[in-house]
Amino acid sequence: MEPYHYAAEYLESPFSMITVTMTAQTAVRAWLNQPPHWNETGDTLTVTAPPGTDYWRVTHYGFIHDNGPLRYQEQSGNFAAKVRIRGNYHELYHQAGLMIHMDEENWIKAGIEYVNARQNLSAVVTRGFSDWSIVALADNPAFLWLRLQRYNDTVQVSYSLDNEKWAMLRLAFFPPQVPVKIGMLAAAPGKEAFEVTFDHFSIGPLHSPPNED
Repeated sequence: MEPYHYAAEYLESPFSMITVTMTAQTAVRAWLNQPPHWNETGDTLTVTAPPGTDYWRVTHYGFIHDNGPLRYQEQSGNFAAKVRIRGNYHELYHQAGLMIHMDEENWIKAGIEYVNARQNLSAVVTRGFSDWSIVALADNPAFLWLRLQRYNDTVQVSYSLDNEKWAMLRLAFFPPQVPVKIGMLAAAPGKEAFEVTFDHFSIGPLHSPPNED
């Protein structure tokens, strides 16, 4: 299902006030599955994920989805990526976070996913088939910091509420020394669109294995 099918609906929706940036990429960032409505000003990116968008591969549900909006840059070698996320989560499986993407069968997405009417820390690791782990947050925070650290054949997923105290959510295998897309992901697998704001996105080199927080 292509996300662009929803463009006509959005013109009459409450989200239509969001500025649409006409160009699909800058000097260092581009879109995979560009959404109809988004705005990028300074270090702040606001995205409206169209309904019916997601990333998943086969396991349990039997379907393959690869159409979530991903604002990314190409990166090789070891690196650390970090961002702050604020989302208007209100429908089951609304999600936002960071994604490292090699191809349709090899990727990791992590961040917040809305399940059972609450925000959950979520990580999906896909190597041919997807797996999923979630941890319910004690409350629904206004924002969350997320970090992906790629070092050789591993990606460590960590989160923070204040950008100071970090905790590890997941340590996963990922093919080493392969160029990837790394960036900000939003998706709305159900029937309702989802607006999310990312800021303070950064990527830098990682010269030693990350601490296990």
